[in-house]
Amino acid sequence: MAAPKAFRAPKIIKRNVTLFALSQSFNGAGIQLAYGFGPLMVLSLTGETNLAGLTVGIIGLSRFLIAYTAGRITDQYGRKPGILLGLVLALVGGQIIGTSMIMNSITMFVIGLLIFGMGMNAAQQLRVAATDMFPPSRRAQALGYVALGSLVGLIVTPSLVTYAQWISDRTELPALGLPWFMLPGLIIPGMMLIYFVRPDPKEIGMNLEKYYPGYVRPKQGPKKTGKFRPTDLLRSSDTRIAIISNCAAHGNMSIVMVLTSLVLSHHGYSLPAIAFSHMFHSAGMFAFTIPLGRLADRWGRQRVMLWGVATAFSGAAFVAFTSWYATVTLGTFLVCLGWAAANVAATALIADRAETQERGRAIGTADSFAGATSVVMALITGPLIENYGLPMTGLVAAAIALPPLVLILMTRGKGNSLAPEQAPESADS
Repeated sequence: MAAPKAFRAPKIIKRNVTLFALSQSFNGAGIQLAYGFGPLMVLSLTGETNLAGLTVGIIGLSRFLIAYTAGRITDQYGRKPGILLGLVLALVGGQIIGTSMIMNSITMFVIGLLIFGMGMNAAQQLRVAATDMFPPSRRAQALGYVALGSLVGLIVTPSLVTYAQWISDRTELPALGLPWFMLPGLIIPGMMLIYFVRPDPKEIGMNLEKYYPGYVRPKQGPKKTGKFRPTDLLRSSDTRIAIISNCAAHGNMSIVMVLTSLVLSHHGYSLPAIAFSHMFHSAGMFAFTIPLGRLADRWGRQRVMLWGVATAFSGAAFVAFTSWYATVTLGTFLVCLGWAAANVAATALIADRAETQERGRAIGTADSFAGATSVVMALITGPLIENYGLPMTGLVAAAIALPPLVLILMTRGKGNSLAPEQAPESADS
């Protein structure tokens, strides 16, 4: 196959990627509200510290419930309908969450967050759309460009919270609920940007050779006898390791995201200060996705996954044994940076192995596994804090990273440690 530099994206694909990235910049603020202030919202509604992980657990549950179904929708009807449906759900769920804080109802909060989480996770099919539009040698970098749009959302979140605090001080409305009523001003423009993406990325993926002169589609392998099944991904060692690495990164981050706001709030920091901390360490999730994608394209998927999981391990150790604002923020930043590396590399590897018409379900399956891991880790975080304290909770977060580290090191030289342009590629029909 040709070297990565031989394939230059045509204008229509650059336009689509720009629209996706801009849409992500509008929509990213909502998920940061959920992760950053969810534990405080649960604490405000219930007064129970051992329920602190409920928010992250519900978001993980929503990912588990919707990811494969969303992939099935986008595989059958195209990427845009699935993404737009997800954003509609997020819009409705966000308003229910805001109302729950005014009505002081934990039941309404759980329902709203589940709907919101399902919507935002369904909208993550835009990652599938990004991989559709590029040949394997540039897929991870394409994921980086789209994820970079979320960085703008991180900057918006503290502004929303600060404005909400200003309104709350003058109206006595709950400061934790007001930002959710502002989300339509971000989600609706994001939906409009998705609407203008043309043609649908799935159509581009089925006809890559039309958009990249010189690209030669590999010869089709043995014809499959049945439909795609989630268990297909577990039969190959490289996709199996990708799923395990992605699960470890999500589980590690789920615990740390719960810890951060609780630790900083316990030490008396204000909501805007907590929002700034989340903005900084969440930047680790998105600010470096382009160079991480380039590394995954040229250095190899497994090598970047290994580095990412190891970085998340070190970040969790910082959170486990420190309590200062700067060190807690640094630790969670490293966890998020490691998550970004593992997520980009794992997603690109799975996209390499899946045919275009099955790619939504393949990546959706990986997201479902990650969602299940997040549920378990988030739900045990509260009891761990309550019964064993913050250091033990941080140690558990670090320990989650060990299994994929061991597996990757054991299989190096046997699995897919090569860059994708040197590795086998799945043939599309």
